[in-house]
Amino acid sequence: MAKKGKGAERGGKEGGRRSGDRGHYGRLSRERVLATALELVDREGLSALSMRRVGAELGVEAMALYRYAPSKDALLDGLVEALFIELQEYLDDAAADGPDEAVATAAGSLAEGPQWRTELHRIAQATYQVALDHPQVVPLLATRMLAVPLARRPLAVLMDHERVLELLEQAGLDEEKASMAFRAFTSWVLGYIFVELRAMVDNPEESDPAFRLGLHRMPVQELPRLRKTAPALAEHGGPEGLAAGLAALLDRFVTSAA
Repeated sequence: MAKKGKGAERGGKEGGRRSGDRGHYGRLSRERVLATALELVDREGLSALSMRRVGAELGVEAMALYRYAPSKDALLDGLVEALFIELQEYLDDAAADGPDEAVATAAGSLAEGPQWRTELHRIAQATYQVALDHPQVVPLLATRMLAVPLARRPLAVLMDHERVLELLEQAGLDEEKASMAFRAFTSWVLGYIFVELRAMVDNPEESDPAFRLGLHRMPVQELPRLRKTAPALAEHGGPEGLAAGLAALLDRFVTSAA
């Protein structure tokens, strides 16, 4: 949704508001409100998000947004929804374009095998890419999931859960093992993304790796291993690392189910 909306949503001529739900760029919709909120957070971070700011971006009063997102929490949940809608679009586009080059390149032989296995790799790689496209929104994948019960999550999130469970069922896992594999799959993909995006650089202007990471701030005696390993930890594992861990995880569950 966001990828298609960023350019298109602002392509019309600016005009005055003619009603409470009509802004500078045309009639409001939930999709436009969420796309605008996502663009704002991508640009300025979560701290910039408010109903007033989103309204200003759209050229309407904040009150005009409440029919589409009745509260700040609903707006935050909408950002999670926007990510999962974009994830579905990413997967649909890749399927329409033929073999997924991202999986083929990153996973290589790790993604080979039955269709369910390739599809799980596709989902993992697509989730990784969408998260890297919107790093400012990624924290919500943890905080909102902790705050919102399963049944109250956006449909796009639930459809993603359903898709993964269906593939695990195709792998031959019974309900108990599929639920365990689902938790492991979700934990690995989201955990990997969180580690990839964690802050590591202390001083971006510093060219020396040790000072760039701020290793001089770490006590030598108490943290010898962390100081030594920090430069390697600061490197991204990339899609290849994601694929390798997922392959090992799937081997564990499918072998145990055999």
